[in-house]
Amino acid sequence: MLRNFLLSLLIVSISIPAFAHNKQPGKGIIIRPARATWPTGYFHATIIEKGLRELGYTVEKPKELPVTQFFNTVAQGDVDYWPNSWFPLHDNYLEKQNDSISAVGYVLKKQGLQGYLVDKKHAAALKIKSLDDFKRPEVRKAFDKDGDGKADLTGAPPGWAAVNVINMHIDKYGLKDHVKQINESYEVAMAANLAAYKNGDPIFYYTWTPSWIIYKLVPGKDVIWINVPFNIPITDSKKELKLMRLHEVEGAATDPINMGFSVADIRVTANRKFLESNPPAKKFLELFTIDLCDLNEEYTKIMEGENSQQDINLHAEEWIKDNQDTWNSWLEQARHTVN
Repeated sequence: MLRNFLLSLLIVSISIPAFAHNKQPGKGIIIRPARATWPTGYFHATIIEKGLRELGYTVEKPKELPVTQFFNTVAQGDVDYWPNSWFPLHDNYLEKQNDSISAVGYVLKKQGLQGYLVDKKHAAALKIKSLDDFKRPEVRKAFDKDGDGKADLTGAPPGWAAVNVINMHIDKYGLKDHVKQINESYEVAMAANLAAYKNGDPIFYYTWTPSWIIYKLVPGKDVIWINVPFNIPITDSKKELKLMRLHEVEGAATDPINMGFSVADIRVTANRKFLESNPPAKKFLELFTIDLCDLNEEYTKIMEGENSQQDINLHAEEWIKDNQDTWNSWLEQARHTVN
């Protein structure tokens, strides 16, 4: 009897460490990721894919999906996760599919800014501090590029939730006769704005952080963030109102400033069944985060032409090497997470 008991203890003592230290708990399991259509979302998406592969998962080439298509696609189980959700901007998408999808972890917490900017030169000359100033004829005329009597605002990329928010702002602030949102390829439109800025011409646009344009047109140096007349919470939440009125924003026209958009959390959104079936992957996604300064450095490289997927893979490998202790800790915690 004692011999059998000791034998059982020996088996347990051998089996537990072997199981706990399984380096590839995801071996044999295929993951189907998605990623955003904007290039500045590729870097951290690539790092996450590398982490999941180190856990043994077979990670397919990510599908590039716009915001409106992604949430339905992941809810249906056609893809497993997407690391480019902005909350609370995307709250309504999450709520519609709440039984099927979940937000997990924080890529960035309360560091995603959105808002409106004008070039500093014309902001000073025309005393522009708010969207309300575009109701003045001289301001409207200065930013009217096509001669239709309305200021041209380079808006959000087609398919973004922000397109509807900007249109709502134009409506609610009484700007329909004064401002027109232009929705074309953002890269093309902002390249035109950069050229106009270099020529000394006025520019007026929407952008977000982290974003490559922030490092081409620097708030406080080249451009300024301007106010909305008053903040309108998308979710009718008093909490959201607090996230729209921000203090000490670099390059803001006023302090505090009414941004018109909540400062956002950038998070992974995943299919719930996928998360429940893959605890190591879930744990890794919960733990993964990245510093804004690291993203800034990456976007500088992208702006300088290192923008191929091969380049981004190399940048991701460099980031992992520079953060090796943290990276190893995430992987070990994920490996010890089981059903």
